[in-house]
Amino acid sequence: MGQKIEIASSITIGDVAVFDTDRTLSGQDGERYRSLDETEGRTTYPAGVARALMSGDEAVQSVYITSNVVTIERRGGWDEESLNEAGRLISDFFLFY
Repeated sequence: MGQKIEIASSITIGDVAVFDTDRTLSGQDGERYRSLDETEGRTTYPAGVARALMSGDEAVQSVYITSNVVTIERRGGWDEESLNEAGRLISDFFLFY
């Protein structure tokens, strides 16, 4: 069991939500995933986070992670419930990885 990832802040702009976390999840180059299939066979932390987000919400279209920022595009935009669930999946990632 690991430690929770703290979400320092989150903002939404239309269909995009940006989560600023308290730890680095990828290198400076970042990784983008546009489908659950793209995460298969990948063992990086960003691939695991993207897999969790896409498995947890079918409306997630894209996940981009660079350093300590997670940017998620969601079809239909964001409501409070979907934003909270995405934040929970990110926060709990290292607890079960």
